[in-house]
Amino acid sequence: MTRLLYGLKRSGGAGWRLAALLSVFALAAVAAGCGGGGTSASSGTAAGTGGGTCDKPIWVLLPDSASSPRWESDDRPYFDKAFTAAGAEHKIVNAENDAATQQSQAEQAIAAGAGVIVLVSLDTGSGGAIIDSAKGAGVQVIEYDRFNTGSSGGAAYVSFDNVQVGATMAEVLEPAIDALGKSPANVVELNGGEEDNNAFLFKDGYDATVQKHVTDGTWKLVADQFVPGWGANGEGQTIMEQILTKENNKVDAVFAANDNLAQQAINALEAAGIGPVPLSGQDASAAGIQNILLGKQTMTVYKPIQAEADVASKAALALCAGKDPSAIQSEFDFQTIGIKAADGKPAESPTGDGVVPYLALTPIGVTVDNIADTVIKDKFRTIAEVCTGDTLNTDFCKANS
Repeated sequence: MTRLLYGLKRSGGAGWRLAALLSVFALAAVAAGCGGGGTSASSGTAAGTGGGTCDKPIWVLLPDSASSPRWESDDRPYFDKAFTAAGAEHKIVNAENDAATQQSQAEQAIAAGAGVIVLVSLDTGSGGAIIDSAKGAGVQVIEYDRFNTGSSGGAAYVSFDNVQVGATMAEVLEPAIDALGKSPANVVELNGGEEDNNAFLFKDGYDATVQKHVTDGTWKLVADQFVPGWGANGEGQTIMEQILTKENNKVDAVFAANDNLAQQAINALEAAGIGPVPLSGQDASAAGIQNILLGKQTMTVYKPIQAEADVASKAALALCAGKDPSAIQSEFDFQTIGIKAADGKPAESPTGDGVVPYLALTPIGVTVDNIADTVIKDKFRTIAEVCTGDTLNTDFCKANS
């Protein structure tokens, strides 16, 4: 059962918009979506939570395969399974980091008579334009994992408490950095892409702790860099190399906003003969878990994607059936809070003019000490995929393989 919780800490990060999308009404036919489709249910109808039926297709628009492996390895199969089990006609496509492709996929969904679009945007501008065009055509949108500032706002936003994601990184790294005994410790913030509102929310979470230590003089923030596209093309490694050069390799810790950026930071640090250093990550990817076991990465943030996809799929089914998406029930705990469509800042209530109901789940910090009790126990990761190559020689894999 949802629990109402009001308010969300947020600072910094202005929304921005790209040019408006081409009119969707000029489409005469529906083309196949890039990235492969999901399974279409034969019944064409599905029960929505709280009653009613969904008799229109639901489309899921994924962003890429490079910024994180989760979109194809986790989100796609969870959505496919959920909608198939509900008997809902659906299609899942991937834009492969191309905004024009995602625009085209949205147009295809609208022309196909979609009842709901579940959108993981590439950036807030193109995502916001998709939302506005879809709503103009009478198609509801659920913003999934990434919020799109500057648009008229979707019917709901489903994600984890993204400020808490960053705070969880800080909770684990803070004692590890202090244990170094440096005065001050030189800290780097390797943030996600500025095109993604979540990057600002994650930063808000860990930056609160960083700034506290900067103020008391125990830490020095030597670099604070946003990485375009979340380092999908290796930008994070280049930026980290530049930071190391500028700081004469004197870097003691890195707040990396996800496991992909953590890996790129590791690459740069190892090439410079530095490390390991206290290093955060996010997504609990197989590579991230391996880096933790190898001692190269301190922690990752586990956001149970099954829980996120479960809440989003139930919200989509409810919305498609004409029901309130924030009134759904799930076995996974979440809170309904409010977020402003204009700027992604907190709202006093989940409802109101310009406010999007935010179905927020709780993130979990993962270290070498609780891998077995979190990602392995939940079957989010398996021993077989984690214990390969050099990782086979770790104590964890020797004990569990």
